[in-house]
Amino acid sequence: MLVALWPQRWTRQQRSNATLVSALVLMVLALAVLGQLLSVLPEPIGSNAQAFAAGARTTLWLTLISGTLGLLLGTCAALARTSRWRVLRWAASFYIWAIRGTPLLVQILFVYFALPALVPGLNLPDFAAAVVALSLNVGAYNSEAIRAGLLAVPRGQTEAARALGLGHAHVFVDVVFPQAFKISLPPLVSNFVALLKDSSLAYAIGVVELTNVGNRIQSATFQPIATLSTVAVTYLLLTTLVTQISNAIEYRFDVEGRSK
Repeated sequence: MLVALWPQRWTRQQRSNATLVSALVLMVLALAVLGQLLSVLPEPIGSNAQAFAAGARTTLWLTLISGTLGLLLGTCAALARTSRWRVLRWAASFYIWAIRGTPLLVQILFVYFALPALVPGLNLPDFAAAVVALSLNVGAYNSEAIRAGLLAVPRGQTEAARALGLGHAHVFVDVVFPQAFKISLPPLVSNFVALLKDSSLAYAIGVVELTNVGNRIQSATFQPIATLSTVAVTYLLLTTLVTQISNAIEYRFDVEGRSK
């Protein structure tokens, strides 16, 4: 863990910032030099090094965009689940039930093939369709994590804030949500890392991400061991760097409840 590399005399904020910046720099460097590093490997990896690098970049972009939209969607769904209005609660419950009860691959295929048939004139490119499906999927799981965080905040804090004269919006923004987000952070991080790996299912609709690149190369060269091992190692690299970034964020918010 990169946090352990920094001097103990540094504050929590300084170590968190250093870890976050280091992980981001390492990720940018890894994506920049991945093609050059793979090019020195024997066939069939060397001649397809740039294809692997491009696939890794597509995978990362797919994950970042879907993860951001999924976080926003999950927050909205969690608020709807805890709303006083029954219609919002029912709508959010149906969305979560439908998404969590069906396979992600089916959702991707539905958005790409079935949705244009239901909405005439809607023709989503493969990348956009994958983003929509992945965002809807991770949003459903994020909503339950955020809802659990909202329900875990003691009611007494809300009542105390209102007794001090704070309005409903200020109570939520300044008191409830910061604590709920801190509680929800570990499962949200796990969902994001899982999303990075689940993005491989986008190959089913033709998105040229990392898994698709590996599958094409191994089908053309009949060398699955070298090709799929390269794909697996690249995923390990990406997930490790993403985990370091998430660890820095968790450390910043003191999720484990430590003082240092």
